[in-house]
Parts: sequence; structure tokens; C-alpha cells
Amino acid sequence: MKVNKKKFIYLISPNKISLDFYQNLNEVLSFKKVDIFQMRFKNYTQKRKIYIGKKVREICKKNKVKFIVNDEPLLAKKLNADGCHIGQNDVDIKIAKKILTNKIVGVTCHNSKKLAKIAIDNGADYIAFGSFYKTQTKKVNHYARLDILKWAKNNFKIPIIAIGGINNLNFKKLIHSGASMVAISGFIWGQNFPTKRIKLF
Repeated sequence: MKVNKKKFIYLISPNKISLDFYQNLNEVLSFKKVDIFQMRFKNYTQKRKIYIGKKVREICKKNKVKFIVNDEPLLAKKLNADGCHIGQNDVDIKIAKKILTNKIVGVTCHNSKKLAKIAIDNGADYIAFGSFYKTQTKKVNHYARLDILKWAKNNFKIPIIAIGGINNLNFKKLIHSGASMVAISGFIWGQNFPTKRIKLF
């Protein structure tokens, strides 16, 4: 998976969809700073996820942004998404790769060199480390250090994603330490006017 240095944001969906979400998403993506958009919902039914996913896929396609589904490779396949992101407690990467032939599969590696090596040995298209900072978006069980980004950049050629509590004041430190992209959610969606927030990067 190639990285566009001008598009360094890996945008994750809000936990709940508001009435103006689709318009806001289209406007946010139009600024050409987002390379990947991940649909992540923990409390929606499959039917609801499919409905939202179809709309999101078209918005991503229009703005030339990769569309990734969190946790569920089968849902990603059904939506004809560009790929799937899996955590350490989700489906095995080998299974995900079989389901999503020639698609992107990214893996959460927390702060672990061992998990990163395993993910890459099994064909991960990108790896994600975090959380680097405190976040209100989800419960944090693992924190990561900047030196793991430097280590990963020196040892692997695939994209490296930094996640967790990232905003306009701390993202540059992560990029300079070796992250290919920074994953952001709460900073963009947690306030009004997400289009004003994306302009801060």
C-alpha cells in the first residue's frame, strides 16, 4: 500500500452518525488531507452498518479516499470496501486476507515489536501503534511510545499508523518520529464544525 505524503490523515468515523454526517464527511474529505477513512461502529446492527457503509463508500470513492471497515472482513467484502482493519482480538489476519483477496488488511499492534513482526510476516498491508495520548473515543488498554515508530520505520517498508488522542498540536511529533499517517477521530467529530477542525492540519 502506497502512502501519499500530502494525505497523511487516517480518519475514523464518529461512534454515532448524526443527520449531517454525510455532508460533513464529504466536505472534510474534499480538503485532500485524508488518505483512508475507517468505518468503526460497535453498537449498530449489521443492517445499519450496511446502509451507512454504502453511502460512505460512494463519498470515499468520489473523493479518492480508501474505505476501510473495522473488525469485520466479511462486512468489508459485502460493501466492496478497499479493506479491513483488525485488532488483536478480532479475526486472524490469515483468515482476513483469504476473505479479502487483493484488499488492504491493517493490524493493531499496540506498543509491541513482536505483534508488528507477526502481522507483517502474515501479510499485513499496514500496522498501527497506539494509543500515544489519552483519548475519550474509546477505552485505552495500551499506550505506545514514540521510539516504536522510529523502530518500525527503520525495519519495515509498509505504512505505519499512529493512533490515540491525536490532534493539531501533537500530530507533527508523530510524523517526525516515523508515522506514515496519524489516525484521528474525536478531534474531528467530537466538536461542532468538523470542516474547521480538518483545516488545522
